[in-house]
Amino acid sequence: MPERRTPLYDFHFRSARNVIKGGGDFMFPSAYTSSMEEHLNVRRNVGMQDLSTMGEVDIKGPGAERLVRRLLVNEVQDMEPGQLRYSTMCNEDGGVVDDVTVYKFGDEHFMVVTSSGPRLKTYRWISEHAAGNSAYVTDVTAAVALPVVQGPRSRRFLKTIVEDVDLDSLRFFRFAPCRIGEIELLISRSGYTGELGYELYTPADQAGVLWENLLDKGREFDLRPYGVEAMQSLRIEKSLPLYGPDISEDDTPFHVGLSRWIRMEKRDFIGRDALLRLQERGLDRRWVGLTLESEVPAAAGAKVYSIGDVATFREPIETGAEAGDYEDSVMPGDRQVGRVTSSAMGHSFGRMLAMAYLDTAHSWPGNNVVVEINGRPIPARVSPTPFFDPENARIRSEPQEDERRSGPGPAATSNSRPNVPARQSSNGGSGS
Repeated sequence: MPERRTPLYDFHFRSARNVIKGGGDFMFPSAYTSSMEEHLNVRRNVGMQDLSTMGEVDIKGPGAERLVRRLLVNEVQDMEPGQLRYSTMCNEDGGVVDDVTVYKFGDEHFMVVTSSGPRLKTYRWISEHAAGNSAYVTDVTAAVALPVVQGPRSRRFLKTIVEDVDLDSLRFFRFAPCRIGEIELLISRSGYTGELGYELYTPADQAGVLWENLLDKGREFDLRPYGVEAMQSLRIEKSLPLYGPDISEDDTPFHVGLSRWIRMEKRDFIGRDALLRLQERGLDRRWVGLTLESEVPAAAGAKVYSIGDVATFREPIETGAEAGDYEDSVMPGDRQVGRVTSSAMGHSFGRMLAMAYLDTAHSWPGNNVVVEINGRPIPARVSPTPFFDPENARIRSEPQEDERRSGPGPAATSNSRPNVPARQSSNGGSGS
């Protein structure tokens, strides 16, 4: 496939360390300086990323709400104008077609924001089901750029330049029209980092001017751009799934741990019957977090073995003060119990992390497993998720808390409540 470029590609090409092809065949900046520095700057100050690779599908007409309600597993009927909500869209077998956010402008006007990789597939899926439903579907992705501003100082920074909206009163998972200079755009309190953050839906032809303006005005707040490497480590710390590596049509929302956003009380949505059958039958695998005793990340698809299925042997130590003693070593067994989907260093607390699908019998927190990395067996442990800020206090930060937050603080790992995806979440009700 030919490469695709966002409206901000020229800046990335000039400034990034490298640009690489990613989801949807778009060219992504890997990093601008150090991915660790970019990661920590988002946690401590404010960072900015180009997410124009995501798709925007505009849905209008008297049947718009009925169409969106049938396509999404979450409820939209109780949404208010100016609210967004996270959901998955499933096929008839319950497999995830895409995980999306839906924006409500009015009873006859919605926008669905898709993942980067399946953007065109998702648009076609929506269009096909719109036929005969008095709803008119338009792919407006090419007209929209999406700079995102994330971090504990993001609100204080944006308050210095954003007009026509009160950011102190804009609640989590709400959006509003606003203006920055002469540019009119939509600002959404959402993100994909687990931090207080905002997404700026901007006319594509004005994206370059806005981006440069944000970089210039953000200097006093230590605003710096970050690339996909930092995005990966930030979202893995929060156990946020990414369509492609972590989710596909082979996975249901139950497998990915997204069951809290399924509204079974809706009598008619695509995939409902299959999901009901799976709920009764139970899961054979789950998407879980792992902490690895490794200095390098595991590759996508890396095999995971149970400790009970790993051969242990004793090897003599030949050099050093312990020469003559024996050390235990492990070798992978024959029975694979899972596979890694994503992995990155958790820079906020210095541990190598991974997300993986494991057989249900091996998916409980605290279970020890072995991951094969570069042909070597590496000890790992199933950990409660999210790894970082399990109470999601940072994304729900109130204005009076902004001044008190100067760093990421220690990561809590003892809470096993379901994660609230940041860009991709809502509690299914009115938000906070």
